[in-house]
Amino acid sequence: MNKEITPNSNNKNKPAAIFSVVTGVVLLSIVFGFLGSYMFSWWSSRSTTGIGTAQSRNIVLNEQNATIEIAKKVGPSVVSITTNATGQDIFGRSQDQQGAGTGIIVSKDGLILTNKHVVEDGSSFEILTSDGKSFKDVSLVAKDPVNDIAFLKVSGVSDFIPAEIGDSSKVQVGSFVVAIGNALGQFQNTVTTGVISGKSRPVTASDNSGTESLQNLFQTDAAINPGNSGGPLVNIDGQVIGINTAVAGQGSQNIGFAIPINEAIKDIESVTKDGKISRAYIGVRYVVLNSEAAKLNNLSVDYGAYITSSQNGESSIIEGSPADKAGLKTGDIILKLDGQKIDANNNLTALIGQKSPGDKVTLVVLRDGKEQNVEVTLAEAPSNI
Repeated sequence: MNKEITPNSNNKNKPAAIFSVVTGVVLLSIVFGFLGSYMFSWWSSRSTTGIGTAQSRNIVLNEQNATIEIAKKVGPSVVSITTNATGQDIFGRSQDQQGAGTGIIVSKDGLILTNKHVVEDGSSFEILTSDGKSFKDVSLVAKDPVNDIAFLKVSGVSDFIPAEIGDSSKVQVGSFVVAIGNALGQFQNTVTTGVISGKSRPVTASDNSGTESLQNLFQTDAAINPGNSGGPLVNIDGQVIGINTAVAGQGSQNIGFAIPINEAIKDIESVTKDGKISRAYIGVRYVVLNSEAAKLNNLSVDYGAYITSSQNGESSIIEGSPADKAGLKTGDIILKLDGQKIDANNNLTALIGQKSPGDKVTLVVLRDGKEQNVEVTLAEAPSNI
């Protein structure tokens, strides 16, 4: 017997069923509405503040951790240098004088890289390592005739920790750096941080020993103080990419300069092999051109080495130098050396530094609006430069 469906009995319960369904839908809409609003607010706040704050905190912590690790890695390879010299007081009487600087250990047997102006006129030297050990049996091995670079040697050691040398040609403006040094000659292994603010800066630096024109320097805002000279400028991997050498004068703030380490590599190799520095030189003073310098000097090109007198009036062509013998003139622009374009990332000093005395190079020179090739035989830099 088949079951019958009674329409009248179904119709009796229909209003109650519809009310239940509608009520359920409304309640679910309210619940999901509140839930959706809460989730949106939570995600929005996380996206706009929470994640940003966390990212900023992570950046700060990562930089802090990197600085700590760099200091641990490089610190043992940094030494403080005390120089002793004999001078005269205002009455012409002989008196002992002391100076202070920083050095970078480059070999286990005590070879130390520093600035030439740190050791200039020094009659004796004392080395203090990061673990507090003092060494007085120290000799001046060599001074670079072209750059502000010199080497000291500590006798009787074999366990010094050499710094890791980096590649300064890969350094970019904005790169994170750390400077380590004997700040003010009092505060050993002081650590400061900053960035590379500029490259290929020309500087005329002066101290008690005289004035020197330097080319192709890194500019950094990492604090460099008297006493930091000769210390390392280090990249985020703990590799030395520069030698701290000068600070800007009065009226400046956080403007320091460092010699790119690639310019010292030849010297390190030469001193390690022969016990002296044998460096090639061409004998010109120049400005590395960019768009700003080209516009300022009304030049037709914005790259190259523009041969010009230094700020203190020194001649642009050194008399008797390879450049002089090859016929280079003030106002010439050296565009290329052996096919390599000369610019802020590939300057003349660095290219010459890769050569040896006696090497022949071909220059592309712009003179009076015309390019010409000039052959130059490089010579060994004299000690009086």
